[in-house]
Amino acid sequence: MKAKKVVQKSKTKFISFMEWVLYLVGYTLVFILVTSLFRTIYIDSNHLIIWSAIIVVIIYLLNKTIKPILVTLTIPITGVTLGLFYPCINVFILKLVDWLLGPHFQVTNILVAILASILLSVTNFIAEQILDKLINKVKKYE
Repeated sequence: MKAKKVVQKSKTKFISFMEWVLYLVGYTLVFILVTSLFRTIYIDSNHLIIWSAIIVVIIYLLNKTIKPILVTLTIPITGVTLGLFYPCINVFILKLVDWLLGPHFQVTNILVAILASILLSVTNFIAEQILDKLINKVKKYE
């Protein structure tokens, strides 16, 4: 009985890890697509996919650690602006990644960064819906 629980628990962890990998791949492709639309957002083209994946992982980590703090601190501003300040938090995250990666990732125009963060949010939402449907189909066949 315990062996069955251990196998089930490891299977659940593996499925969670595979979901995270699918999201990482999906967000990397979305990030490459969005950055290819704007010339003022630069990713090192020598290893585009690798740098995009690194950027996505850093954004993921910052979204899980720093973004909740920023959202909590800026609730009054976000409320007064009826949510229009929220993309500025995403721009801050993008500029922080820009600062961390130096010449491999650069965001030079703030207005384009705001537009790109909105576009990233929309495309990430769409990609997440598609990935959720795929994951749910896979879970049905378990």
